[in-house]
Amino acid sequence: MKITSSSELVNKALKEIKTITTDEAYSKMSEAKSNMIDIRDIRELQNEGKIEGALHIPRGMLEFWLDPESIYFKEGKLDLKKEMVLFCAGGLRSALAAKTLKDMGFENVSHVEGGFGALKNSKFKII
Repeated sequence: MKITSSSELVNKALKEIKTITTDEAYSKMSEAKSNMIDIRDIRELQNEGKIEGALHIPRGMLEFWLDPESIYFKEGKLDLKKEMVLFCAGGLRSALAAKTLKDMGFENVSHVEGGFGALKNSKFKII
């Protein structure tokens, strides 16, 4: 049995999803065209800070919170007419998460290149 490595999964996801820069993410958020979704673990937010105005949906709950058939569905958590812009610490988990959302049928999904590491060195306000 051959195990597919996590780096292979990420590379495959990157070929299938939209990757945006921090400047593009900032423009989308400033113009109220996106849901900025932080998928990092709660401890990461507590230790590193968070992006002002971003929503927190832990990676482990993302699919369940966005699935209307799930008992964990969070109705009204997101404006589904807006682009879902995902980010994690460095961009690996968010790439996989964006691909999963595309696989679920969500079309307007992207992830931020470089994740929170890049976002905290950009125009975003960290709180």
